[in-house]
Amino acid sequence: MITTRPGYPRWHTASAQGPRSLNADAVGAYAAAGGPGIVFALADGVGDEPAAARAARIASAAAARTPVHKGPVEAVLAAQRAVREQTTGDAVLVVAMPAEHGGYRIAWVGDARAYAWDGTTLGRLTTDHTLAEYFRARHQPVTPRMEHVVTTSVRTAKPDEIGTAETSSAGLLLTSDGVHKPLTGSGIRAVLARPGTGAAELVDAALARGGSDNATALYVEPLEADSETVRFPVAA
Repeated sequence: MITTRPGYPRWHTASAQGPRSLNADAVGAYAAAGGPGIVFALADGVGDEPAAARAARIASAAAARTPVHKGPVEAVLAAQRAVREQTTGDAVLVVAMPAEHGGYRIAWVGDARAYAWDGTTLGRLTTDHTLAEYFRARHQPVTPRMEHVVTTSVRTAKPDEIGTAETSSAGLLLTSDGVHKPLTGSGIRAVLARPGTGAAELVDAALARGGSDNATALYVEPLEADSETVRFPVAA
């Protein structure tokens, strides 16, 4: 799906079930009337059952509708409250909110990722909250299984465990692990470097590379060098 709206960036989202029994990924996007821009969220349910899919939908919707002035950490906490109240499932989550002077403020739990993309350079903004990253940071041996064990999630994270980052880039990519694990950074860069590509091509490439999970991407196109964004008046 490609979405355009006057005064806002052009963005794409795509998702595929892959070989799993259901799709437990979800995305959310919301622009409040008169607000500073669109809040984007991507969630990946923990597990392969309906409760996980429901948790992802609840988390992404609650995060995306958090007022921008409250910040992305509060968006994760809003998702946490909603998940705890409405389902027994759990999810990982990444949220991107417009920053005051351009770019985005990011918050995340688990292994959902955010990248900055300016049309040439791909920069990873998040660090996976996984057992593998925990031991890797301490220079300890890592097994493949550890890559799939998250150390934080929407349901369980404490406020001081929520990751944060900021970027001045107008181009943004959010992914579930079903995209970034099969493709890695070089694979993502190779897809986005081709003219006219976006979320759908990333998802297709991840599955073609042998992806065995749900695959979801949300891609906000970088601004053209000579473009100018003018806010379209929105009725309150």
